[in-house]
Amino acid sequence: MTTSAVPTAAGSGSAATDKFKSNRITSDTSPERAAAIYKDVLSKLGEVIHEHEVTYQEYRVLKQWLISVGEGGEWPLWLDVFLEHFIEDSNSRIFNGTKGSIEGPYYVPDAPNLGSHATMPMREDEKGTALVFKGQVRDLDGNGIDGASVELWHADSDGYYSQFDDGLGIPEWNLRGTFTTDSEGRYSINTIQPAPYQIPHDGPTGEFIASYDGHPWRPAHLHLKVTAPGKRLITTQLYFTGGKWVDDDVAGAVKPELMLDPKPNDDGVDQVVYDFVLDPVSDPIYVA
Repeated sequence: MTTSAVPTAAGSGSAATDKFKSNRITSDTSPERAAAIYKDVLSKLGEVIHEHEVTYQEYRVLKQWLISVGEGGEWPLWLDVFLEHFIEDSNSRIFNGTKGSIEGPYYVPDAPNLGSHATMPMREDEKGTALVFKGQVRDLDGNGIDGASVELWHADSDGYYSQFDDGLGIPEWNLRGTFTTDSEGRYSINTIQPAPYQIPHDGPTGEFIASYDGHPWRPAHLHLKVTAPGKRLITTQLYFTGGKWVDDDVAGAVKPELMLDPKPNDDGVDQVVYDFVLDPVSDPIYVA
């Protein structure tokens, strides 16, 4: 299988925007809390403007860029790459379970449920190094959780995601699956190791990166959502030890606790074991 095109920022951004808009979100934020947040955001932004003596020319360039991001449908991309890791870090500090990471713009709900031990949906000629990804989902007391949900999605060996491939013809649920743990809380998934990839950067998001001589690369990673009834939902990403861009992720989302180091199993296939520990929840926002 060879790719014949490169997904564009406009195509990927449009797909991400459409999926985000289809699931309207509300919040019970009080006017008092909203006012405090808005005031601090504007105050901090004002401090940056004064500290760096931002010129009108620079302000107009910013305004022009903001409009372009909206017109190009790239807000989900830009926000998830450059802002989400701050939100995730702030929300996870009070918990004791497995560390989280950003969701990113390429999540799609309702992936096929494949049981506790299965193979990810993939093409017959799927390229890439085979990987067995297995582990256990436990509570804080170390008990395995029967029936926990483990959602997994990731890029292929060319760095492309199904449903965000901008017309490359990747099957709808390729490398996307939902798994349900067995009576001991265990799961085992056969998949392939994903590749590092560049976030779409031919549009305003790319202009932003180029303006500070940055790069658009993300290290290879697995995306996961793990939860169970009455437990806090964990959204995270797992990275590969020694992988390119691990130490210089454009999204700043890599954490030491989220590293994988696959080793060959008895069949010579790379295997990695990663367990998840779930916090109980009292706030309904975190209930599965």
